[in-house]
Amino acid sequence: MAPAQTRKGKSPKVTKKFVINASQPASDKIFDVSAFEKFLNDKIKVDGRVGNLGDTIQISQVGEGKIEIVAHNELSGRYLKYLTKKFLKKMQLRDWLRVVSTSKGVYELKFFNVVNDGDEEDDE
Repeated sequence: MAPAQTRKGKSPKVTKKFVINASQPASDKIFDVSAFEKFLNDKIKVDGRVGNLGDTIQISQVGEGKIEIVAHNELSGRYLKYLTKKFLKKMQLRDWLRVVSTSKGVYELKFFNVVNDGDEEDDE
């Protein structure tokens, strides 16, 4: 009966820390980290409403090309990955960059490994 009670009441405070590492494309002057930080501030939903971050979620730029998100509520890494992909699509970078989870709570923007063979281009 105890687990049912915890579901009905408010969930316990959970603090999660996520890092999105965009240092590789940022050093190549392709990715604008401050614009991405503003995008996350504008788009992250809390309780079904955008612009409702308050004290529950802090987004800060740490170091060269890294963004740190500290959430004091249930925020999933998949949601951050989805928003990152959405930003890449908006900036028309989705063809060159991908979002990869390197470890728990850490996402990295990497370039696609493109191998161009001269033979393949001639066939088109």
